[in-house]
Amino acid sequence: MMPAQTIKTPHAPAAIGPYSQGKRAGTLVFTAGQLAFDPATGKLIAGGIREQTEQVLKNIAAILQAAGTDLSRVVKTTVFLANLADFPAMNEVYAQFFKDEPPARSTVQAALLRDALIEIEAIASVE
Repeated sequence: MMPAQTIKTPHAPAAIGPYSQGKRAGTLVFTAGQLAFDPATGKLIAGGIREQTEQVLKNIAAILQAAGTDLSRVVKTTVFLANLADFPAMNEVYAQFFKDEPPARSTVQAALLRDALIEIEAIASVE
């Protein structure tokens, strides 16, 4: 079995701690939980849950692209919301990114870093 490969791209926010943006292990890619940071500035974007959800999914897409896959190959996501009342608005934006075959998903309420409203992690297949 090949060792896990670290995924790193300038098109997603840099890790702000001892973790990787993503890891590829065999035919699977695991992303770190992504907040709505702008990759260019490293700052949380302005706006509400809709804007943050869109940015988070763009960040995940960039990591997956660097790993040789894309959102259409995502098999599982975990969504962390600071407030479950944001679920309907998050879900509308999320659905735009996963139209045909949405992945399995779990959604939980959690305290998030830096006053973020949402964090998402993903697992995708490669090949």
